[in-house]
Amino acid sequence: MRRRDFIAGIGGAAAWPLPARAQQQALPVVGFLHNSSPEAIARLVEAFRAGLSQIGFIEGRNVVIEYRWGTMKTTACRNWRPISCVAGLP
Repeated sequence: MRRRDFIAGIGGAAAWPLPARAQQQALPVVGFLHNSSPEAIARLVEAFRAGLSQIGFIEGRNVVIEYRWGTMKTTACRNWRPISCVAGLP
């Protein structure tokens, strides 16, 4: 009888609900690619952020914006790959 009680106790302990850990949900990433410098198009960038906020996306809160700048170098723009933004590469 003791063995049966022991096995029942182990089974009950295994079925005991454990507190679940909440997983951090990944934020969506938006890529912003431009061949100019950030200073040259500051108003455009601000309008882009304002447009995103109008539809509910606030940078740093519920969306991440990855910026890539070519600074007027066409060779830098040719080397951009969309996958590099997603993978977090320069």
